[in-house]
Amino acid sequence: MRIVCIGGGPAGLYFALLMKKQDPAHRITVVERNRPYDTFGWGVVFSDQTLGHLQEADPETAAEILGAFNHWDDIEVNIRGRRVTSGGHGFCGIGRKRLLNILQRRCEQLGVELRFETDVQDDQQYRDADLVIASDGLNSRIRTKYAATYQPDIDLRDCRFVWLGTHKKFDAFTFAFEKTEHGWFQAHAYQFDGDTSTFIVETPEEVWLKHGLDRMEKEEAIAFCERLFARYLDGHRLMSNASHLRGSAQWIRFPRVVCKTWVHHNGTAPVVLMGDAAHTAHFSIGSGTKLALEDAIELARCMGSAPDLNQALKTYEAVRSVEVLKIQNAARNSTEWFEHVARYESLPPEQFAYSLLTRSQRISHENLRVRDRRYVEGYEDWIAQRSGVERQPARQPIPPMFTPFRLRGTTLKNRVVVSPMAQYSCVDGLPGDFHLVHLGARALGGAGLVVAEMTCTSPDARITPGCPGLWNGEQQSAWKRIVDFVHAQGDAKIGMQLGHAGPKGSTRVPWEGGEDQPLAEGNWPLIAASPQQYVDGVSDWARAMTREDMERVLGDFVRSTVLAAQAGFDWLELHCAHGYLLSSFISPLTNQRTDEYGGSLENRLRYPLEVFRAMRGAWPEHLPMSVRISAHDWVPGGITPDDAVAMARHFKAAGCDLIDVSSGQVSKQQKPVYGRMYQTPFSDRIRNEVGIATMAVGAIAEADHVNSIIAAGRADLCAVARPHLANPAWTLLEAARIGYTEVGWPRQYLSGKTQLERNLEREKALAAAAPQEERQL
Repeated sequence: MRIVCIGGGPAGLYFALLMKKQDPAHRITVVERNRPYDTFGWGVVFSDQTLGHLQEADPETAAEILGAFNHWDDIEVNIRGRRVTSGGHGFCGIGRKRLLNILQRRCEQLGVELRFETDVQDDQQYRDADLVIASDGLNSRIRTKYAATYQPDIDLRDCRFVWLGTHKKFDAFTFAFEKTEHGWFQAHAYQFDGDTSTFIVETPEEVWLKHGLDRMEKEEAIAFCERLFARYLDGHRLMSNASHLRGSAQWIRFPRVVCKTWVHHNGTAPVVLMGDAAHTAHFSIGSGTKLALEDAIELARCMGSAPDLNQALKTYEAVRSVEVLKIQNAARNSTEWFEHVARYESLPPEQFAYSLLTRSQRISHENLRVRDRRYVEGYEDWIAQRSGVERQPARQPIPPMFTPFRLRGTTLKNRVVVSPMAQYSCVDGLPGDFHLVHLGARALGGAGLVVAEMTCTSPDARITPGCPGLWNGEQQSAWKRIVDFVHAQGDAKIGMQLGHAGPKGSTRVPWEGGEDQPLAEGNWPLIAASPQQYVDGVSDWARAMTREDMERVLGDFVRSTVLAAQAGFDWLELHCAHGYLLSSFISPLTNQRTDEYGGSLENRLRYPLEVFRAMRGAWPEHLPMSVRISAHDWVPGGITPDDAVAMARHFKAAGCDLIDVSSGQVSKQQKPVYGRMYQTPFSDRIRNEVGIATMAVGAIAEADHVNSIIAAGRADLCAVARPHLANPAWTLLEAARIGYTEVGWPRQYLSGKTQLERNLEREKALAAAAPQEERQL
């Protein structure tokens, strides 16, 4: 096979040598525009996992690379004069030039033809090839030429960074944060050979501009960085090896490259993107070099196992694009964390460092424990102390999810909340035995707070005829029966969520004709901020509320608030999310009013805030009150996370104690980006920018998720929905799963506690003893 690799970076070189090793009869040429052994940049970083992949792919090359690596285990975070160190991370650094030298020599040994100082203008000059690899880097000409096929999306990120070096040798992967009069700078530093370290300086563009770095010559800018980070350099100078760049050109914004497809068929040789030409991931989570080498490994594997070239390319793109997307998603989280360091500046250094370590969501609480148990247990003790509890001698460290949480006069025993989940099982709004069992079982299941499903303030406020209500004394008595049971049988707290369905009301229960389908008969009139039909052509039309309607509905909310207090609820939440009545005022997608309740966000919030203030005035002062919001409509022109921050500020000013941060369900046109804990970043931002307690919700399914969220300060509580439908005792099960045996169980169930813990411990032991290949299966 005739193979041409355009671009002599790590991707092209490594793929060439792997294919030549696979079959020496392949005729392989690598074409590079630079001179032999020329390169720019300092050191690159690999994880121990990546090194394992290199050893499997080509032991000879891996051995030479390993011999040139500088290895370290620690990550060190420096903030406000404090240093926090975590170990067990397993990273290696190598000079980019040294790596390329090794790959070039290995290619020459195997018989790969290397052509240097050859600037390829058009891939068509290699039309006699069977396969063309476009590994021509970030500014790929090939990608640009066939953009209609590859459909690249290039997103320039918000920070400016400069890639420098120093002879200061760092013993750990070091992060250093320094605040100036204009904002934050951060350094990413690591040693990559016997006497040199990479030293990347990064700052938001706004801060960069305010310091005039855009107008400084290279030497002046380097001197600025030396002064700023002098305490970490110990008198060593910073150096640039980008002699081809002048002035501000050395400071770049990171371009996130995503291509929809990676293979172009032009009638002759297929042209395949690889490395930075196909994708990039921010340097804060790894290196483009790592991705490039792993691209080469996967394509070579596919070429060696597929029946023909076309199938190999299809498999390569299908498999590798998914893996790269995972890394890019994690890199996006990491990038955004560094772009918004100011968001976390109020965190104590201990929590700031933990937030940094877990910023990508690829490293979790339990994963950190595997890496450095002593660090995690010390941090757990710190979290517990801040929650008002001390670990007793010979007792287990308390996981963050099992620390208490206090708001006003209410203390929750832990950070787990049973989400309000619609059950559609009431008659005339009256909760009965089903709700007693449903909520009672989950209160016995270990959660700190159980919240009843959205409960409606009037008959016409219901979603369906099966929804609960709280507008009369009979309903109040029924709810009191449930509240009294929860209080009598354990130490869980119980909350009430009040809401009005608005334009999403008068529908069938889901199992009687599908979700959002209007009633066949017995419909009631619908109201909203503006005339709307939730499901086009299906839902009944809602009319715009008059001022008289507003006064009536506000009075209904206050009446229900008083009844909730009389029933003995510990917590009250106002539902302002998901396209229901109050949400219809907040979102610009559903509020088209031209009076004082429409237009700007402040105007759209006016009525929900009126309702909230009236409820807060009727709700006991010593009890907390929260608000559920949709932090993102996931529709162009709708609510954005920026709006959510502003919304939270307004509710905080009105006396709200906690924001329950959800998203979506305002429009059927929504296109959410789902994933693990996918709504948690909205909670993180609101909590740390607004300075208000938050509850995270959405795809939180494991104790590890909860522990990571709480420990990092991304939320104060975690609401868990579907897992609690599958298992009312989810909290107790998860405690046993992570080995925390000191959680309390209902005395009636204690005989099952030790057996569950033994069984799970036995499963862990068996899994650990299984052969590696069996564990992978």
